Amino acid sequence: MIILGATPIGNLGDASVRLRQALEDAGTVASEDTRVTQRLLAGLGIANRPRLIALHEHNERQRAAELVELARDADLLMLTDAGMPTVSDPGFPLVQAAVAAGVEVTCIPGPSAPVTALALSGLPTDRFAFEGFLPRKAGERTRCLAELATDRRTLIFFEAPSRLAVSLAALAEAFGADRPAAVCRELTKLHEEVRRGPLGELAGWAEGGVRGEICIVVGGAPEPVSDPASALARVLELEASGVRLKDAAADVAAATGVSRRELYEAALAARKPHAH
Repeated sequence: MIILGATPIGNLGDASVRLRQALEDAGTVASEDTRVTQRLLAGLGIANRPRLIALHEHNERQRAAELVELARDADLLMLTDAGMPTVSDPGFPLVQAAVAAGVEVTCIPGPSAPVTALALSGLPTDRFAFEGFLPRKAGERTRCLAELATDRRTLIFFEAPSRLAVSLAALAEAFGADRPAAVCRELTKLHEEVRRGPLGELAGWAEGGVRGEICIVVGGAPEPVSDPASALARVLELEASGVRLKDAAADVAAATGVSRRELYEAALAARKPHAH
């Protein structure tokens, strides 16, 4: 079978007893970076020296079928550099191929940065969505955030330290500077820090430069207003930010309960004086 093993996201003490046993027993390990896996084996004092096969974002689609066949005859342990394989990490094509081929997949659960950040954020945990990394290009990022602006769930993002200030400023612009959020960095490590506050304030703080592995957690959209004038203003705002009018009307209708057709027609009428 294929065994997905969650690895520590910082603190080696978080390696579970099951993970340690799996590393001791493994004949073959598919790993995101074989050097990181070697350091993990050494750090945990594992005497076993399994065969290590590199499986990363650049080769996983090509290698998945071959590894699935290998797993028919012997267990294959799949590890990424930190946290749960497949979640913003390699492994998903391998699981997909295994499911299609009828090869069993199991999981050794363990550390996961998004869930750890959510728990520490102080923001609602009953409904949440993990969005991974925001698009790097400004236009794509604006469109992505415009779609998420009315989402009522708590949202979790990964971000690189060099782009944190830019992303927080974009979030503040799209969601409002007063939307509550938390920046969680270096989780489980020596310099773990959780900064909570409104997006605008966090964006200002991040301008000074922030280091380490980062998760951003943002509170969901507040209770919608079903006042048609505000709903129309929101549609026009989304359209101005690059969202297609049809999509903007659908999003705002879903969030406010105002008729999509009415919003679409009202937005077209609002445009008319400006037509040439």
